[in-house]
Order: sequence, then structure tokens, then C-alpha cells
Amino acid sequence: SDRERPVAIQIYGKDTPTMVEAARIVEQARPDILDVNFGCPVKRVAGKGAGAGMLQNVPLMLEITRAVVDAVKIPVTVKTRLGWDADHKIIVTLAEQLQDCGIAALTIHGRTRAQMYTGEADWTLIGEVKRNPRMHIPIIGNGDVTTPRRAKECFDLYGVDAVMIGRASFGRPWFFKEVKHYLETGEELPPLSSEWQLNVLRQEVEDSIRLLDERRGILHVRRHLAASPLFKGIPNFRDTRIAMLRAETKEELYRIFDAIGPMLP
Repeated sequence: SDRERPVAIQIYGKDTPTMVEAARIVEQARPDILDVNFGCPVKRVAGKGAGAGMLQNVPLMLEITRAVVDAVKIPVTVKTRLGWDADHKIIVTLAEQLQDCGIAALTIHGRTRAQMYTGEADWTLIGEVKRNPRMHIPIIGNGDVTTPRRAKECFDLYGVDAVMIGRASFGRPWFFKEVKHYLETGEELPPLSSEWQLNVLRQEVEDSIRLLDERRGILHVRRHLAASPLFKGIPNFRDTRIAMLRAETKEELYRIFDAIGPMLP
């Protein structure tokens, strides 16, 4: 939908011809950006050499990047991590190499692949990449941006051009509204009512079903709902959370919402 632009489509893989073919298919869908994922740490991706697995084969990573950039006319961006593990934090040099391949921007998650999503994101190396006088493409920082105040700190302390938010938005799509308000005013957004937030989650369910279908839409959205901070503090929520994660129809989910509603502050 043009109302959702700018739209990026992300691809991952470990084979140059296949990635080039995928890039050309993506371009036909007319996204604004094609993003190449060299950061996913999960075993079924990185364990097979794709995603963050590429951090163990930098020559191939650069070959794929260069080939994808040459294959399409739309801007190509890359997302990656600091390195494979604590002994191989290669991002400062790698960022220059990726820029030389012709990418339009680089997103850096402040963890190694070995860290997965544990520990704290290290933004110091992200800042080092941004301060490198050889770098001229936008640098986007990612990792542990869980509050509006932290988002502003990342801009102020590390000079990044943008901040990417991931897990903090699970079950909390209004987080972007809160961050935007804080960046623009320096003040926290007044608390949003529980009723308003619950209605947003209902809309998230409707949108997911409309995009996919009821079964797949529910499977896609229910883990986000179960993770929502809106439900923190509800007594004995564990059983309700399990029921939410097992729900297979909209009616089941909405029955749970209706039961939760009166318990919200």
C-alpha cells in the first residue's frame, strides 16, 4: 500500500546467483529499499551460513552485496552485527568494505552473533563507525532501544542517523508514537489509556488477519499480544498468557481480551 511508504523488503541467503535473482524479484514489487540481512543470529539461518553466518565469510558477504547492488536500480541497504563473537568484532573495517560495495545505508545491531539477544547491546562500536571520517552513508543503530529516553541518548551519544526499534515494539505498537513525541518535545507522552491500547491491539489482530487469513494471521500476531506490557501486573496472568499463545481464532482472542479488560488499570 502506498500509504505505508517508505517500504523496505529484506532478503537473506548465502549464494550469490540466488540472492541476485531474489533481488530482481523484490524490485518488481516496487519497494523503496532492498535490505540485505547479514544479521539474523538464529540457528536455522546463521547456522547455515546466511544472516549473521556471513560474518564468518566476509569475502562472500562482500561479493553478494556488490552483486545485489549491481543487479537492481533501487537503493540497497545492509543490516549486520558487530562480528561473529567477542574476539572478532570487525564492524569498523566491515562497514567501510560494505560502503565500498555501493550500499545506501548500514544498520548495525550492537551485539555479536554469539550473543544472540543476550547481554547488553554495545553501542560504542556503532559510534566508532559513525565517527569514521571515511564513512559517508547513513548509519542506523539497533539494540536495546526500550524507552523514548534511550532513543534520544543513542542519537546524542553516538551520532547515528537513525535508530531501529525491534523487540520493544512487540505488543506495544504505540511505542513509536511515544518515541516520536519525546524526540520532538523532550517530554514523555502523557499515559495512553488502557482502553485505547487494547483497541490498538484489536486493530493489530484485524490487520494481521486481513493481510494473511484468520489462521495464519492469529499465529503471526498472538506472540506479540502475549508479550504486551499492557498486561504486566495482572494477577495470575501466566495462564491467560498461555491461552493467548494457544488461541487459533479471533473469537478466542477477543474472549480473552474481554476478560482482561476489567482488570486493566
